[in-house]
Amino acid sequence: MEISVDNNKPTNLQGKGEKMVTRKFGVEIGNNRRTISAINLKGGAQINTFVVNKRALSQANGNNENSVVTNVNRPITRKLAAQIANKKQCLPEDVLKPKKSAESFKIFEDEEDQPVPMALETIEPEKDLMEVEMEDIFEEPVIDIDVSDAKNTLAVVEYVEDLYAHYRRMESHSMVSPNYMLTQQSDINEKMRAILIDWLIEVHHKFDLQHETLFLTVNLIDRFLAKQSVVRKKLQLVGLVAMLLACKYEEVSVPVVGDLIFISDKAYSRSDILEMEKLMLNTLEFNISVPTPYVFLKRYLKAARSDSKLDQISFFLMELCLVEYETVKFAPSFLAAASVYTAQCSLYGFKQWSKTCQWHTNYSEDQLLECSRMIVGYHQRAATGRLTGVYRKYNTSKFGYAAKCEPAKFIVEEAQ
Repeated sequence: MEISVDNNKPTNLQGKGEKMVTRKFGVEIGNNRRTISAINLKGGAQINTFVVNKRALSQANGNNENSVVTNVNRPITRKLAAQIANKKQCLPEDVLKPKKSAESFKIFEDEEDQPVPMALETIEPEKDLMEVEMEDIFEEPVIDIDVSDAKNTLAVVEYVEDLYAHYRRMESHSMVSPNYMLTQQSDINEKMRAILIDWLIEVHHKFDLQHETLFLTVNLIDRFLAKQSVVRKKLQLVGLVAMLLACKYEEVSVPVVGDLIFISDKAYSRSDILEMEKLMLNTLEFNISVPTPYVFLKRYLKAARSDSKLDQISFFLMELCLVEYETVKFAPSFLAAASVYTAQCSLYGFKQWSKTCQWHTNYSEDQLLECSRMIVGYHQRAATGRLTGVYRKYNTSKFGYAAKCEPAKFIVEEAQ
C-alpha cells in the first residue's frame, strides 16, 4: 500500500471511525502503539500490526522545522511485520527514542572521567600555523615606482632600470682611495678639506645652483686630490675651479670667472683660474660624467615614496656627509641609501626601510646601520663647531627648516 504525505500540512491518517488528532510542533510524541486486539480487520481475523512513527525519522534526518507527525495504521502480514521489526532493530538508538532537549543535557564538572561530546569540544586553532599564514597574507609587496611615469617621456621608464644598473657598474670608477690624504698629499689634511667643502656649500647656496652641481664639485675635488699634490694656498683655487667645471656640465647659466675672483676676495687672478682648469681636466682625462650620490638619492627617494619634508631631510644629511672625509670610503649608492634610511628614521621616529627600498637600493637595513649611526652623529653636531654651513643652509624656510628635525638617537643608543 502506498502512502502519500502532504509536507505542507501536518496530517494524521487513521482507520475508519477515528478522529483526526493534530499536535503542535515541538511537543514530544507519546507511545503511539496499539494492541493487536484493538484492530479489527476484514474477515474477523486478528494479525500483528505495526505503527510507523514518522516524527522520529524526520528528526533524525534533520528536518526539524517542517516535520510531519503521521501515524499510519495499516494491515500487514506476519512476514512484513517481521521484516519491519528487523529494520527497527538496526536503527540507532537515538533515532528510535525521542530526542531530549538541549536544556536537559548537562555536563557535571565533578565527573572527570565522563567524556565530553564532540559537539561541545572546543578545538583551539594552531597559533603558530595561523601566524605564519597571516604573515604570508600580509607580506609587504614591492611597489612598481615607475608605473605613474609611464606616459612621461622624460622619465624614460623603458630604460631607467638599465640606466641605474649602468650607474652601479660605473660608480666604482668614480671612487677614490680613502687614504689619499696620507699617500698623495703632504701639505693639506682632511680638516682643510672639510673647511673647503663647507665653504663651497655656502657659495653654492648663494649662487642658487642645482643640487647636481654641488655633488659633482665634491667628486671632482676628491678625484683631483687623489692624483695631484696641492699646496695649502692653492686648495681654495682647486675648489673654485671644480665648481666652475661642474657648472659648465650641469648648469644652464654658468658663473663667469670674474664672479669666482670676487668670492675668493681676489686671492687668485684670471690666469690662475684658467691654468688650474687645464690642469684639472688633463689630470681627470676629461672624465666629468660620473654617477654621484645625487642620481641614486633621487631614485631611492622615489622608492621611499617621499614627500618634500623627507626630501629636504635626506639632502641635509647627504650634504653633511660630503663635508666628512671618512665618508669617502662609501660608494655613492650606499651613501645615498644610508641617508634616505636615516632621514626616514629621523622623521618618523622609528626604523623604516620598506621592501621596495631594499629592492631598488640592493641594500638591507642591517647593511646600512653602521653608516646610519655615523650620519646621526653628524646630525647631532651639525649646529656646533666651526663648520655649520650645511646647518645654516637647511635652517631656512626655503628648505623647510629640515635642520631642526630631531636626530634619530635611538639608532646610536641601540649599539651602546
